[in-house]
Amino acid sequence: MAETRIKSKAAPVSFQGVSKVFGKDVVAVDKIDLEVEAGKLVTLLGPSGCGKTTTLRMIAGLEMASSGRILIGDKDVTRLPATDRDVSMVFQSYALFPHMTVLENVSYGLDFSGFPKSEARDRARAGLDLVGLKGYDDRLPSELSGGQQQRVAVARALVLEPQVLLFDEPLSNLDAKLRRQVREDIRAIQQDLGLTVVYVTHDQEEALAVSDEIVVMRNAAIAQIGAPRELYDAPVDRFVADFIGEANIIPCEIVSVEGDVAEIAIEDYRYRLASRGMSPGPAALAVRPSRLEIGTAHGFAAQIKKATYVGVRMEYTVEAPFGEIFVVQDDVQNPLEPGLDVRLGFASAGPVLIPGG
Repeated sequence: MAETRIKSKAAPVSFQGVSKVFGKDVVAVDKIDLEVEAGKLVTLLGPSGCGKTTTLRMIAGLEMASSGRILIGDKDVTRLPATDRDVSMVFQSYALFPHMTVLENVSYGLDFSGFPKSEARDRARAGLDLVGLKGYDDRLPSELSGGQQQRVAVARALVLEPQVLLFDEPLSNLDAKLRRQVREDIRAIQQDLGLTVVYVTHDQEEALAVSDEIVVMRNAAIAQIGAPRELYDAPVDRFVADFIGEANIIPCEIVSVEGDVAEIAIEDYRYRLASRGMSPGPAALAVRPSRLEIGTAHGFAAQIKKATYVGVRMEYTVEAPFGEIFVVQDDVQNPLEPGLDVRLGFASAGPVLIPGG
């Protein structure tokens, strides 16, 4: 008998001017345009209330768009109910049936969809094998760890072979170590099967680790879309810089612009970097803690206020004329003492200009 395998029917997702309004005037999603490529994992990232979960639920058909169009593949699903969309969703709460075995939980959607019992069981076992739970068929959810329960929820979604797989904060109930393991499992399965996945989280590290592309949302709208490294290295504004990892926001003055290179001034320190289309005048720099260099020959004056050893690195709070700066350094053998006057400069892959002083 041929081995049962889970297959991918990955399809793209398109949002065209989509809005969602609750009641008369609560705008949860405001005229967003979004393209999710087939076979990619795209994460919706943002603080609570930014619209990311509502966006996900509109893909699933659990919320209906107030205006605009939603396409899955070449099919307009804007007005279709959830039951008529070829999508599966993995919820934050796992939503497993406590009285059913693991195999019964995974095959439930297949049974409900009218698959023959033997085929449903074969596909359910293939799904469990895929998520590393082969042989767990007869266990109850209460006999599993949190990470194993999450894998059962993933298997239950995968066996339906959806065009789009949706994750709503799937790791929020797990501890830090387990979160790292399960997110790696999800990413590996997504890549192995070539699934289209839309993934919601408020955890920046999680988004950076699993995504082909990240959609940063703020106040019901999209703030920036890009690959993880693009967003980390080149945020468009203060919000994105601060939300995607830690960033120091340092006021500066753009002294001059030649072509696409700007010269900026911080106190008596001069530095040249990409102008990003900005003109002379007040601006700000976004710079990661690891991209500041302490003790350079050129830099701006500062003083070490606090030094903290965290094993693999030193963390410093440094006082500059314009405020405190957070710096991390790999050298743990020669820590700098609080009270030491230093100069701070930028690494070669250092700051980026963002609007505002």
